[in-house]
Amino acid sequence: MRTAGPLRIGVLGAARIAELSIVGPARAGGHRLVAVAARARDRAEAFAATHGVERVADSYADLVADPEIEVVYNPLANSLHGPWNLAALQAGKHVLTEKPSASNAAEATEVHEATAKAGTVFMEGFHYLFHPVTLRLHELLSSGELGDLRHVDTMVAMPAPPDSDIRWSLPLAGGALMDLGCYSLHAQRVLAPWAGGTPRLIAARGGERAGAAGVDEWLDADLEFPGGATGTARCHMAHHTFEMSCRVVGSRGEATAVNFVQPHLDDRVVVRTSAGERTEELGRRSSYTYQLEAFAAHLRHGTPLVLDADDALTTMRLVDDTYRAAGFPVRPRSVLPGTA
Repeated sequence: MRTAGPLRIGVLGAARIAELSIVGPARAGGHRLVAVAARARDRAEAFAATHGVERVADSYADLVADPEIEVVYNPLANSLHGPWNLAALQAGKHVLTEKPSASNAAEATEVHEATAKAGTVFMEGFHYLFHPVTLRLHELLSSGELGDLRHVDTMVAMPAPPDSDIRWSLPLAGGALMDLGCYSLHAQRVLAPWAGGTPRLIAARGGERAGAAGVDEWLDADLEFPGGATGTARCHMAHHTFEMSCRVVGSRGEATAVNFVQPHLDDRVVVRTSAGERTEELGRRSSYTYQLEAFAAHLRHGTPLVLDADDALTTMRLVDDTYRAAGFPVRPRSVLPGTA
């Protein structure tokens, strides 16, 4: 049964990304940030005071149990996505989680099953998919201007975070593929309608981070679509610069989204065909704002949502397969205290 009014959101943790990913979008849409919880209460209190959150919960468990909260937003460390997504679903909440949705496919399967049992909405935050930049790439394929899809090249890279960063921790489900490469793989997966179906993994290779056994510093995956198109999905977490591009090549031309992951920083799509080259600027409104609007429209009005638990599970299976193909271990899962 759908309800009216603003979404009532609870935020797990006081992550740096939250200001961009949930606080700004909630404010733009007139939604309520009901509560926040963090490992250290003073951090939660500072977050609440800064961002206008109504109250501070004593713990993550208290937040997911709060009857006033209907949506739980989960931007915790990768290893805590699965456990707290499960906890929120079991508490009957809708869940908007940062990617990846779980540490591995086995855990993602449990999240999928919990979603079905709860009858609530689960969405993994591939926010880029809702922005006009990515929608324009798809539109160019649909219009026929680029011809038949031949190749896709996605690259998501960034300079290295400090050695102490949790993204270099195997127990915390870190690694370039988990943090960045899931975007590269997902952006290729969603091209299935123009490629005869979903791609299959052909090969993968990667490099290990020095001093972080089992953690990928970079990883490249080769894909093949049923219609014959090929794909290269790359990621690098110790790159010389930021690069987050998606290039689609067709039989009649090509188009490149210069920064498909962060279009609020660079909204250009460069189109090259026999008629020449042009640059389209699609707007720098945050992709996270578009994402929360779509999530709210689904909850309040039943508007179709392109991301769900099925999609999250499919992505996680591909991530695991890619790790194995590149010679890396699948990320281990974390078990919350008292649930083992």
